[in-house]
Amino acid sequence: MPRKTAAARPDPTAAWVIDTRELGRRPGSMRSYHRDVPLSVGIGLDVIGIPAGDQVSLDLRLESVMEGVLVSGTASAPVTGQCARCLDPLVDRLEVELVELFAYPDTATDETTDPDEVSRVVDDLVDLAPVVRDAMLLALPQAPLCSENCLGLCPECGGKRAELGTDHRHERMDPR
Repeated sequence: MPRKTAAARPDPTAAWVIDTRELGRRPGSMRSYHRDVPLSVGIGLDVIGIPAGDQVSLDLRLESVMEGVLVSGTASAPVTGQCARCLDPLVDRLEVELVELFAYPDTATDETTDPDEVSRVVDDLVDLAPVVRDAMLLALPQAPLCSENCLGLCPECGGKRAELGTDHRHERMDPR
């Protein structure tokens, strides 16, 4: 069996890191947290994303369970980009549901999973940054639209079809 590598200790002063000592390890103990965390690095795709410097709002519940700390709640942030059809700017808000188990060291979950399969509690700290980043990145649309019925651009002249009207046509010359 491959040897496990120790998880790096999160920075306890980082806004994404929560100290679970106040929660305790008694199963059923619970605490709620609200944090607004600025992004140091943007999250996104080529056409849509959350820019660096924007705030991610976290509304979380941490619950002590037998194997670790169960984090559940929501993360939301403003997203900006452009419509994949008409290239108009888009501004929206993305909200994702989070549910993640952070395993305590030396538990059955910790012993039976690979380091990249489940998050870990390291020195009573949980680092939410990778969990939130992954959830938000997966929730972003690959081809965002300004509206479901966006007509896009005319392939001949590049004008917005919604503004060109129904009688918009281009003369085609017979190449013969």
